Formats: sequence, C-alpha cells, structure tokens
Amino acid sequence: MSVILVFFSACGKSDYQKVRLSEVTRSVFYAPQYVALNQGFFKEEGLEIELSNGQGADKVMTSVLSGQVDIGFSGPEAAIYVYNEGKEDHAIVFAQLTKRDGSFLVGRKPEPDFKWSYVKGKTIIGGRKGGVPEMTLEYVLKQNGVIPGQDVKIDTSVQFALMAGAFTGGQGDYVTLFEPVASSVEKEGKGYILASIGKDSGEIPYTAYYAKKSYIEKNKEVMQKFTNAIYKGQKWVQSHTPEEIANAIKSSFPDSDLETLTQVAKRYKETDSWCQVPAMNKDSLGLLQKVMKWAGELQKEAPYEKIVTTEFADIAYEKIK
Repeated sequence: MSVILVFFSACGKSDYQKVRLSEVTRSVFYAPQYVALNQGFFKEEGLEIELSNGQGADKVMTSVLSGQVDIGFSGPEAAIYVYNEGKEDHAIVFAQLTKRDGSFLVGRKPEPDFKWSYVKGKTIIGGRKGGVPEMTLEYVLKQNGVIPGQDVKIDTSVQFALMAGAFTGGQGDYVTLFEPVASSVEKEGKGYILASIGKDSGEIPYTAYYAKKSYIEKNKEVMQKFTNAIYKGQKWVQSHTPEEIANAIKSSFPDSDLETLTQVAKRYKETDSWCQVPAMNKDSLGLLQKVMKWAGELQKEAPYEKIVTTEFADIAYEKIK
C-alpha cells in the first residue's frame, strides 16, 4: 500500500485526533474530500487526517479489517462481500461521496459519434473482476445490447494503478480510466475520451466511507466529526465553480495543471457525479446489488440495515446549514 501522509493540525497543538483514512485511488472524482482536507473542514472538526492510497477496493478493505487504518473509502461492494463472508466485525458504510461511475471510456482514435456497439469484437481493459468499475462497465454494455465475454472481451488481469500504462503500452483497444488520468492520456495524444460510463449507467452508490462495526461503536464522536467535514466538502463543491474547485484541490494533484483540473471538475459537475448529502439510501444500495448480480458476482443480497448507517449523515444534514 503506497502511503501519502496529509496532516492538518494547528501549530504545536496536540488536541487534534488522528484518523487513518485509506482511499481507493487519487482522483478528481473525489473532489469533495480534497476540498474538505484543503479548506480545513476536518481541522474545524478537530481531526487530523492521515491519508494513504490503497490502490484498489480489496486492498482498502483489507487495511480496514486488519486495523491498519480506521476508515476506508472505496466502492461499497467491499462491505457487501465482507458481510456475506459472515464476519462478525464487518464493515459498515456511514457516508457516501459519489453517486455515479466516475470513469471514462478511452479509445485509440477519435470516435465523435461513439456508440457502445462499436466495441464489439474488441478488448476493453476494465479493471479488477468484481470491482464496481468493472461491474458497472458490464452493466452499461448489457444495457446497450453488448454481451461481455461474447461480443466484447473485458481484460480484468491488469491492476487498477497500471491500466493507463498497459493501454498506452499497446494493450487492449479501449480502457476505462478515472480523472485526471484520462485527460492526461488524451493530452499526450495517446488516447481519446469517448464516453462517460457514469452518464450511461445512471445513479449508483459508487464510492463511500466505511469502518469496522467495532470502531464505529467505540468512536461515535469521531464518526460524526468526519461525516460533518465530508458534508461541508459536498456543500462547497455544489456552490462553487469548476475553476474554484480546481484551485481548492490543486495541492492534492501536484502533477496536474489548473486547466486540466478545471476541465475535469466541469465534467464531473455536468454529469452530476457528487452526492449532495452523505446518506446512502436503500434504493441506491439495491441498484448496486442488482449490478453485482448482473455481473455474476453476488448470489445473496446483504441487508441494508446491517451494512449501512445514516445516523451520522442525518445529524450532519440537520446540523450544518
């Protein structure tokens, strides 16, 4: 697990409580989180965030269950899998950040009138089998009459962090990438953004925060403060322009220029990717489990009441105006 430490604390003060957070990857898709970090919303709540990059939902969940980190941030499918394994101290989702797939289909040539039927007979580098990105891709393909494994090959052998490199190195005909990586590949002339998978999939609980049941029970005040900070970040991106968002998150993306960050923030705003409130509702989880079933990755649905709590999100919504 690669680790990037981001500490937000007042000079010399020791009254900030440290929270170890592992994110699935670094992406502009998670702008409300970086706004909360960079605008000092966690500090306002008395929290110091130690942020690490897990590079995959499975690795993030492993870190949470092993106690290496306190809170995980990835697709909530990880919590469903763990619950269905029968673990007593399973993960519980307490806040949702994004409500659509944040990845884009990138091809080798411009296809201005792109239709999903164009991928027939081709290979798409699609991410880890059983992960939300890959399952949502399958869902979109099936909705458009393209059957994975039959009409199109989805390559699930490439690790999440290596997908762009594999594609630019000549592997596959298409690849699904998050931002700012997708725009960087396009800017370098090594690929072309053809479609927003989130726009075509509809709303789905895509990325969320979770912690072990025991951690939540013992640290309710921390959970509330964390959720408050995330909600402040969500409200901030809703009321600010793509240019303002780009400036606010720039320090989290030192290798990206403001023009690219602005363009990407605009794209995510236009596709309505960010949740306005942190509570995950029952219908959303139901759609995710439907997508998982369609992908052949889920035999038994996990009960909403067992793996989701809206306790902290509801209080944040009432408290923060």
